[in-house]
Amino acid sequence: MKPYYEDDAVTIFHGDCREILPTLPPVDLVLTDPPYGIDSPIGNLRRRPLSANDYLGGFQDTPENLRENVVPVIVELIGTATAVIVTPGNKNFAMYPQPQSFGVFYQPAATSIQTFGNLDAQPIFYYGSNPRNERFGIKLSWVLTEQAEDFGHPCPKPIRAWKRLMASVSLHETLVLDPFMGSGTTLRAAKDLGRRAIGIEIEERYCEIAAKRMSQTVMAFDAV
Repeated sequence: MKPYYEDDAVTIFHGDCREILPTLPPVDLVLTDPPYGIDSPIGNLRRRPLSANDYLGGFQDTPENLRENVVPVIVELIGTATAVIVTPGNKNFAMYPQPQSFGVFYQPAATSIQTFGNLDAQPIFYYGSNPRNERFGIKLSWVLTEQAEDFGHPCPKPIRAWKRLMASVSLHETLVLDPFMGSGTTLRAAKDLGRRAIGIEIEERYCEIAAKRMSQTVMAFDAV
């Protein structure tokens, strides 16, 4: 399949990841922030519910879509990649397989309210093994105070936090995959850290945004 965008470090495919994944080589690390299955304010990290108007193409971020289309992709990748890291959101994380390790992005300034109190953390699920071949000193949880840049996607990840997470679970020249690429934060982090990366995104407008981000000058970053 012809890439939407390609350079020495990054390849972007526009299409359904379920159709594209069988054509790709094995990868070392899957790092992805998939749809959360949010169709109500409960469990949301925003102050209002996501709707079809938030996503391009009228995409509906529902629990049914998560169960039928997203989780099976992650399950398949757990069986093939060396390591799989997923930030599954709060509302429906129980739909995913039990992780081998667990962490959070802790947000001291609570972003919303849950039944028992503040919604102040986002889970991080770890599957497989850490290619760094070490455990002591590897952080699984991170304090998150950084605000994500607005690239026109409803759920962007803050780039510096994403770099720290990626650097802790990957080696130089690791091949990284994000099957739910969105605006391309995983690919931008990989490129800045000297990793190679493949991104797949079903909405062409987000592919355009990600491709533009890949053409930006690499910023200096002190990897952990």
